[in-house]
Parts: sequence; C-alpha cells; structure tokens
Amino acid sequence: MWPAYIEAAARAIIADFTERGLKVATAESCTGGLIAAALTEIGGSSSVVDRGFVTYSNEAKIDMLGVDAATLAAHGAVSRETAIEMVRGAIAHSAADLAVAVTGIAGPSGGSVEKPVGLVHLAAAGRSGNLLHREMRYGDIGRDAVRLATVRTALDLLKEIAQAP
Repeated sequence: MWPAYIEAAARAIIADFTERGLKVATAESCTGGLIAAALTEIGGSSSVVDRGFVTYSNEAKIDMLGVDAATLAAHGAVSRETAIEMVRGAIAHSAADLAVAVTGIAGPSGGSVEKPVGLVHLAAAGRSGNLLHREMRYGDIGRDAVRLATVRTALDLLKEIAQAP
C-alpha cells in the first residue's frame, strides 16, 4: 500500500516505540490522516498509536487541538506557529508521549508568493517539553508527492524527537 521507504520507517517506529513503551499521536491537516494510516498499517501498532487528529479546517484546529484563533489570524494555518500549537494540542489532548503535527499546501491550488504550493510546516513534541520544527519547501511536485514527502518527513521527526533527552 505504501512506498517501501515509508513502510520501513513506520515499521521501525512501531518496533522501537513498542520496545520503549512509547505512545504517539498525530495532528494532521494537509496529509488528512496519512501519517496515522502509515503507522497503523503495521501490525502491533495498537500498542503505540494513541490517536490521530485530522484537523483540516481552522475550526477543527481550534476545537480539537486548542490552536488559538489569534495565531491563525496573525500567521495563518500554514505557519510555524500553528504547527507548534497543533503538536502541543495533540500532546495535551491525548495520552501520547510524543506527537507530530503537519500543516501545509499540497496543491494544486491554494498557494501564494509567500506560501507556495509545497510549503509544509511540521512540528514534533514530547510530553517532557522537547520540540522540533521543520519548514519544508517540496515545490509544486503534485499533490500526492507533497503529501507522501510530508509523511516521510513526519516519520523522520518522530524518530528524532524520540531520541531527544
């Protein structure tokens, strides 16, 4: 179902997090649940995946994750600030030890000069307060390619945040 590199990354996370007793949550906008789907494709994922939030609309980001409406007004849905509030909300509204959040413009429309198609902000956080952020500019490579690249980066961020002290 998934490209081999995504399946391998998801399998490694499930194995590592199972061994370490870690739970994960996802907060997804432009990927629409694909990160959670990639993780739950792996057998045994029920011991790792706590929940996934698909917060495509601004209202969902506010209602489900506690993103501040003022943040959305000032910075927009596709911003570092929103991604960070999304990941902190995923931690706060779950039993997860670690979370990852993504918000971006997958295309084919919706881009602008300041925020072009292919711009994605990702954040990962741990319950201990550790936080990572990535701004990715994948380019106008097609909707599916942007979403798959985002899943890959999100899985990489989950591995990285799990190694943080």
